[in-house]
Amino acid sequence: MAKTSKQTKKFQNKHLKHTLEHRKEVQKNRKKFDSRKKKPSNGESTGPERPNGKAKEVFEDMSVDEFFEGGFEVPKEKKSKKAPVEEDDEGSSSEEEDDEVAMKKNLKQLQDNDPEFYKYLKENDTDLLDFEGVNPLDAVSDDEEEEDEEEIVDEEEDNDEVKSKASTEAKKTEITLELVQRWNEQLDKPTMKLLRNVTIAFKAAVNINNSEDGDYKYAVTDPKAFGELMLIVLKKLPISIQKLVKYKVNPQGVRTIPQKNPNVTQIANILKSHASSFITLLKDITNTETAALVLISIQELFPYYLSHRRLLKEIINCVVNVWSITNEVDTQIATFAFLNNISREFPKSVLETVLKSSYTAFLQNCRKTNIHTMPQINFCKNSATELFGLDETLSYQVGFEYVRQLAIHLRNSINATSNAKDGFKTIYNWQYCHSLDFWSRVVAKHCNPEQELKHKSKESPLRKLIYPLVQVTLGAIRLIPTAQFFPLRFYLIRSLIRISQNTGVFIPIFPLISEILTSTIITKSPKGSNLNPVDFDHNIKVNQAYLGTRIFQEGVCEQFIELSGEFFGLYSKSIAFPELATPAILSLRRFIKKSKNSKFNKQLQQLIEKLNANAVFITSKRSNIEYGPSNKSQVQLFLNDFPWEKTPLGQYNIVQRQSKEEKLRIIRESLAEDEKQKAAAKKRQDEEDEEDEDIDMEDSADESD
Repeated sequence: MAKTSKQTKKFQNKHLKHTLEHRKEVQKNRKKFDSRKKKPSNGESTGPERPNGKAKEVFEDMSVDEFFEGGFEVPKEKKSKKAPVEEDDEGSSSEEEDDEVAMKKNLKQLQDNDPEFYKYLKENDTDLLDFEGVNPLDAVSDDEEEEDEEEIVDEEEDNDEVKSKASTEAKKTEITLELVQRWNEQLDKPTMKLLRNVTIAFKAAVNINNSEDGDYKYAVTDPKAFGELMLIVLKKLPISIQKLVKYKVNPQGVRTIPQKNPNVTQIANILKSHASSFITLLKDITNTETAALVLISIQELFPYYLSHRRLLKEIINCVVNVWSITNEVDTQIATFAFLNNISREFPKSVLETVLKSSYTAFLQNCRKTNIHTMPQINFCKNSATELFGLDETLSYQVGFEYVRQLAIHLRNSINATSNAKDGFKTIYNWQYCHSLDFWSRVVAKHCNPEQELKHKSKESPLRKLIYPLVQVTLGAIRLIPTAQFFPLRFYLIRSLIRISQNTGVFIPIFPLISEILTSTIITKSPKGSNLNPVDFDHNIKVNQAYLGTRIFQEGVCEQFIELSGEFFGLYSKSIAFPELATPAILSLRRFIKKSKNSKFNKQLQQLIEKLNANAVFITSKRSNIEYGPSNKSQVQLFLNDFPWEKTPLGQYNIVQRQSKEEKLRIIRESLAEDEKQKAAAKKRQDEEDEEDEDIDMEDSADESD
């Protein structure tokens, strides 16, 4: 008896049981189908006939299950008067094929004769209708075959693989400048084969440094041919595709693909492969010019990708990633323009994906925040804020989900802080602070009462986010009220001021500011130090070395004056300003009497004078009015046309802002100068190292001589 092959043993161990079960299921479905069929009038058998018109007699005395229980020994045929029919493996397979053909034929007849029963089967028994013959060897997966080959690989197989790879390399078509130019001319009258070849060549070109380059039938070595191929594919290929499958533009200006076009399916397959080239290019973008070409090409082909949700999401994620990490302002603008355009044209298909992807990518790339990265982060915040205004109802749904997550993190952190020392770290980090600041920009941008009144629209759905957002921000500020986290407090207070300024919602911010006056940083005498001034705009925490120092105390005092002036400046034209400012004026005067910090006292005294002057100004303006506080419409129109910059407190705030901007300019210039000095020192060090290496090489050469 011949030795059983390894493949047969493997099939018996891994797949025989599954194959038997599958055959039983097929037999069961056949019986079910036969029992439901109408019996013929002449009483003949309804089973499928054999090619010779008779059923086989070999297995007439046993069922299929009994046969497999007995192993693979085939019982002998009963002798017949007629000549025996010779059978081999091929004959057996042909009989199975005939069974399948007959089964499909009967299913077709059932669909024509009894459509209701066929519909029932389609809804409740799809396995029967989707019947297909099973080859047991098909159950062996490619991966398992590869594992076997790896186990029994020998030197001869390695040599065959090397030879095969060499032959594949030899068969590759070299992309020359002449070939690219010929393609360029042929794209004026494109064919499917041409488009397929061009996209395959383009894929080989963009993956030229990839380890999978050997899988492509094209190879690129000429830089000029590479550049020309990039240009014609990115610029001319979309035009050629539109010649074969031209999209339609509906009255709303949205491009749609006609499904009746016979070329739609082939174009879809080509573009699915082409999408990977776009994704590779987006991941490796190095300059704005390349980014603009790629984004324009994607935008031209975007309607063809709408039916491919997975590819669509992957392309959007790549574009959003470039938008969130690039340092080039022009590239950021180009990516934002792309996201804005597709979101406006296809809001139902891509807007939700764009909103969630942009928010997630922005948070992932804002962990490192300093004076250099803050402009890029602010651009991401402002541009994403514009995207959240395209559909405010959808934006509210997305925003509610993320603000709720922030609230859950705060609650968990409060519970953890009471039991562990590091529970606050979930909240006191740049990602959490940037997230709160971002949502403050969203509601401030799209919940402006003047804008709503101007457009005569209803109240924005995003207004519902204001209350939970303010509560979460207040909870984050008060989580750890120590002096070390005063920078975080100031950062989040600015977010609250932005909300109050643009939405018209009153937020009691001054109590958060005045809590600073009771801190030991202000009340105790400071100690001298040689530390640099604290950059409160780009830090949320100060080092322990700064606590108790004069430089930190002066910085906190400046922040108190600035934030107090900004808060009261919001209501410098309010008819209720005198009543709002009076408690603050009294508390500041009490503090001055106890404080020994003469410099800070002078700053507070100047602030008090401006508050008093603004209160007198408002009192004089409202002395001539005839309506009372209950007339809200007239109250809101009070000094509506008067510029806030001309109020006493407004003039004070403008001076304070100019002073702050000048200080920031000096800090930026000093940092830039430090970087130049570091770069020059590094360059000198590199030159010295090169000189030392040259000297060492000369010495070694002399010794060898």
